[in-house]
Amino acid sequence: MAESTKPPQPGGPRLVLIDGSGFIFRAFHALPPMTDAAGTPVNAVFGFANMLARLLRGHEGTHIAVIFDAGRETFRNRLYPAYKAQRPPPPDELVPQFALVRAATEAFGVPAIELADWEADDLIASYAKAALDAGLQVSIVSSDKDLMQLIRPGIVMQDPIRNTEIGAEAVREKFGVTPDRVIDAQALIGDPVDNVPGIPGIGPKTAAQLLNEFGDLEAVLAAAQTMKPGKRRDVLLQHADAARLSRELVTLRDDAPRPLPLEALEARQPDEAKLAAFLTRHGFRSLMTRLSLSADEAALPQAAPAADARPAAPFGPYAILADAGALASFLAEAQTTGLLALSLGLDASDTPSDAPVGIGLAIAPGRAAYLPLAHLGSLEAGVPAQVTPEAARAALAPALTDPSLLKILHDVKAMRWHLGAEPIGPQDDVMLMAYAFEAGRHGFDLEALAERHLGQALTPLSAFTGTGRNRAPLASLAIDRLGHAMAERADCVLRLRALLHRALREQHSLSLYEQVDRRLGDVLFDMEQAGILIDAEELKRISVEFAARMAVMEADIHRLAGRSFNVASPKQLGEILFDTLKLPGGRRMKTGAFGTDAQVLQGLADEGQDIAARVLEWRQLAKLKSTYADALVQQVNPRTGRVHTRFAMAATATGRLSSIDPNLQNIPVRNQEGGRIRAAFRAAPGHVLVSADYSQIELRLLAHVADLPALRESFRHNEDIHARTASEVFGIPMPAIDAATRRRAKAINFGIIYGISAFGLARQLGITPAEARAYIDAYFQRYPGIRAYMEATREQARAHGFVTSPFGRKCWISGIADKNPNRRAYAERQAINAPLQGGAADIIKRAMVHIPGALTREKLAARLLLQVHDELLFETPPDQA
Repeated sequence: MAESTKPPQPGGPRLVLIDGSGFIFRAFHALPPMTDAAGTPVNAVFGFANMLARLLRGHEGTHIAVIFDAGRETFRNRLYPAYKAQRPPPPDELVPQFALVRAATEAFGVPAIELADWEADDLIASYAKAALDAGLQVSIVSSDKDLMQLIRPGIVMQDPIRNTEIGAEAVREKFGVTPDRVIDAQALIGDPVDNVPGIPGIGPKTAAQLLNEFGDLEAVLAAAQTMKPGKRRDVLLQHADAARLSRELVTLRDDAPRPLPLEALEARQPDEAKLAAFLTRHGFRSLMTRLSLSADEAALPQAAPAADARPAAPFGPYAILADAGALASFLAEAQTTGLLALSLGLDASDTPSDAPVGIGLAIAPGRAAYLPLAHLGSLEAGVPAQVTPEAARAALAPALTDPSLLKILHDVKAMRWHLGAEPIGPQDDVMLMAYAFEAGRHGFDLEALAERHLGQALTPLSAFTGTGRNRAPLASLAIDRLGHAMAERADCVLRLRALLHRALREQHSLSLYEQVDRRLGDVLFDMEQAGILIDAEELKRISVEFAARMAVMEADIHRLAGRSFNVASPKQLGEILFDTLKLPGGRRMKTGAFGTDAQVLQGLADEGQDIAARVLEWRQLAKLKSTYADALVQQVNPRTGRVHTRFAMAATATGRLSSIDPNLQNIPVRNQEGGRIRAAFRAAPGHVLVSADYSQIELRLLAHVADLPALRESFRHNEDIHARTASEVFGIPMPAIDAATRRRAKAINFGIIYGISAFGLARQLGITPAEARAYIDAYFQRYPGIRAYMEATREQARAHGFVTSPFGRKCWISGIADKNPNRRAYAERQAINAPLQGGAADIIKRAMVHIPGALTREKLAARLLLQVHDELLFETPPDQA
């Protein structure tokens, strides 16, 4: 770019050029997925609109424009066909946002410029030169290294995320050369991202050294002839033409045509009505508040008319399949519809050994029937017999595996325990279908789904049987009475599938359901069947030891209290703490007793009250004793000698699995007692247990979704991430980081994931809230992408009620609009963490889906037994460990 003969005057007119294309991709990858009310992805649009609003509020430009790429192909592809050829097409979720970003630019009243066959960077170079020639200063809003060649007196770059100026010194720090030598440096280095060849083996340091010693590219290539023999001389001579081609590819063309004259770029105020309509349409409420705009009600999306106005088939009447012939005819009819929905009549105990009393079957909306299997007593008139469970199993088995018949169930994994161990396929699970886009929004039992999506109120089976001690078994009910309820359930399951499949597609969650959740059920079923061996005698020894230690602790607590009392009684403990000992902070609950939960006790312990600390230790040991040391022994299956947990697939708001009956995911691993419990888990004779886990997976996800290059680089090089954070935040070289400083950084790293407050961090580190606030502020200043991520995530939760994991799972946040500020703040912390916890859950579930096939391919005899959030536990022969 030629030097201007008319240097701009400081404080004079200024042209602000915004690298729109660069920012679209940066915003898309930095912010979590968001959709507007119409279901269109808008995270890049939201990030861009926020950046533009912030820039328009603070910029000093008299002229302004946003520059976009017009397409993937430019004149450089004719010059060198491999140029950027390896770049993948933009993600599907980003494609519809290109037009919306241009619409946002127009709504803000800023000129948008693009030109076919030219890159945005060329247009920026051309407008920058024209502005300099006209006596304007130029600010280029971008952090793209390719634009650094344009920096000179009168032209600076502005990083839109860090809000810092990039001048000649920053260029020298990055490339080791002045801006006028950036082109030569890039020609030597090349760029694998854009397929610019450069010279193999020449990196930034070597390029800077050569250019600072010899001058420009041609001088370096000429000097190669006289260099001492070696690899550097050889590659310079061999690849000289590639370097010259590279220089031509990276040089920005300041003679590119300019679609609009400079005069057309004069800054102007946006049309507020037009801007309000755009922001309202896409749900950017916080941005409207910041800009003091009122919502344009006319811009809100209107409900679309129903696609199918035909009346729905009525729920019933339903048939009773009283013999094998009727069942065979019904299953034959299922072949014509291609659908078979099932609902099992199970007693409340719902243990894996339970056989269903009867089965509801449906093959089309309103076309359902009941198959009685094990009713007791006399049968109703006109029902001469029931189908035996054996005959029913024999008739159903081929249908459950028929590849031409789609089976539709609610909680397929649980049903396999009652229908037989063979996989059911092909199948859809309406519980998991709803969970993929409504996690955390409501319950996923069949009654809740039918009410929510079909408007059908199912009568709970407890209404027929009663509850408690007077509960009657299902088998005692009349066939026709239970039959209608079970057939109605099967009918609802079938109807739900059609609605939820359409909703999954509209909510962009179909792939998540089909590729992860649906496939995971069979993996988890095999894990539940496998179970895990425990050493019952060791657990009994641990229980005795824990009881002895608890007795010693109780004596110590009684000494501190001044008298004996029941430590396990919250009421008595509250009286001791707040009536007898007069400790501060006592608050009575509605029952009149003092609150003594963990938060209350921890607060007292933090203030130095030994009795509170001892009670916390006693409670932890008591929980380990009762929940694990004692209970696990009782839950050993006498037939297998193993404990068989069950994995709940739709119980959390983030997509995490939970373990129940017993819960094997909450055994603490960071204390000695929890470690002893885990050590009682054993491998089968001739086998060993192998644990594999993801390292700091949620921090890695934070580095990705918040676009933190420093943290990503640290993870790539397997650095101590907490020491790196301490170095970045506190400005201390990594070798000089001591244990206390690293501990502070670790607390911040993990605290940020959970939206920790200054008060919470202060309590963790034993410092003042003011010091904690200073640490958090320093962290955000060093990693501004985290603040942008948190703001966007809270915005999405407030605007739509949910946040989205990196894999598209919608996690609904309860209480995000609560009037109580404490509950609302808690919900906001949940919103910040949910995409990270949900993303981590989706990653390990994806791994679990692929593990059985991988073990088979590698001919390994290992079995997957347990999943503990980011950890998988295998049982395997020692030689395959």
